[in-house]
Amino acid sequence: MTYPIRPIDESEWPGFAGVLAEGFGWTPQPAQDERFKAATEFDRTLVAFDGTTMAGVTSVFSLTMTVPGGRQIPVGGVTAVGVLPSHRRRGVLSALMRRQLSDIRERGESVAALYASESLIYGRFGYGRAASELSYRIDKHRSAFVRDTPADPALRLRVVSPAAARADFERLFAAVVTRRPGRYERDQHVWDGILADEEHDRDGWGSLRAVLAEDDRGVRGYALFRTKSAWDRDGVPSGELRLIELEAADPAAYALLWRNVLDRDLITKVEAHARPVDDGLVALLADSRQLRATWSDELWVRLVEVDKALTARAYAAPVDVVVEVEDDVCPWNAGRWRLTADTSGAECKAVDDEPDLTVPVAALGSAYMGDGLLGAQLDAGLLREHAPGAVRALATAMAWSPKPLAGLVF
Repeated sequence: MTYPIRPIDESEWPGFAGVLAEGFGWTPQPAQDERFKAATEFDRTLVAFDGTTMAGVTSVFSLTMTVPGGRQIPVGGVTAVGVLPSHRRRGVLSALMRRQLSDIRERGESVAALYASESLIYGRFGYGRAASELSYRIDKHRSAFVRDTPADPALRLRVVSPAAARADFERLFAAVVTRRPGRYERDQHVWDGILADEEHDRDGWGSLRAVLAEDDRGVRGYALFRTKSAWDRDGVPSGELRLIELEAADPAAYALLWRNVLDRDLITKVEAHARPVDDGLVALLADSRQLRATWSDELWVRLVEVDKALTARAYAAPVDVVVEVEDDVCPWNAGRWRLTADTSGAECKAVDDEPDLTVPVAALGSAYMGDGLLGAQLDAGLLREHAPGAVRALATAMAWSPKPLAGLVF
């Protein structure tokens, strides 16, 4: 069967949200539903119809995202992907994904990105795991820092109401957003979600709390967190703290904010999620074994137009390779591309030359933000190298520090 696909208007939101609720098995609170609706770009929604039934849905956020080198480019932020359980394995998702990628290309966005609810799904549409994240729990009583921890006597901490300090958070984040690949600019809807603090937003934790690190010139960092009060049967405090976000403009502010989070009274455990794999806290802890971390995939990236995407980012080392790209979803990408790049810039153009390596487009997506595993994919037989050393040369050039992290699900 074929399913007609089109965008919806605001009046059709209840049906769109209903497909997502059914597909994800969740029931949002009215306020959560309204926030999502307010953030939705209705001209970038897509719905596959089975008669009058919405069988599958998806949408896109128009993001401005940082790529290696600090440049910001327009990126199609894929979101709200769902298919009714009654319509699985009928080609609904495939039709939506293909149409969506074509639309993203027409918008002039050479890169698409998403968070995968299930990591099995999106590789077949050319998305590659482009960033990873750490989640960890720290025993407060074993969280001493190394002796040479950065400090600045001009810094001071100030406890603030999160709602009242929103402008400070926004300014600080805007100042640091270009430092790490994958970070994207936040509009008012994103900040509304971050600072939402109704009972249903707390997930069993306490109200949202915040602390600023500042000096006489202004704010240099902030931490957002929630706590959960608890006591054991002997009256000993055993509270927990969940870090929502910690951003800092410099190492001294970063260390001071972490120290404040870890030193909170009546807290014994601190947990943090969506932290970069090269998080500075790992180096700050005197006993790094106390940071019990778990790894997970984070951002997935798809090159919608290979030449434009590869030209838009910076490279860590010179490279000159002919890459044969395999792409059966976006056929305009399939073919041979010569990438010539160094630390000053890059050029990517179609050629007829013999390839140095052959790669599926998802492999380039996985390497795009600077954290790819091209060497591991070669070892696994997922890439074909025709010129010895070509994969190593490309992997070296595309690697980047700091490692990528989007930092917030969209």
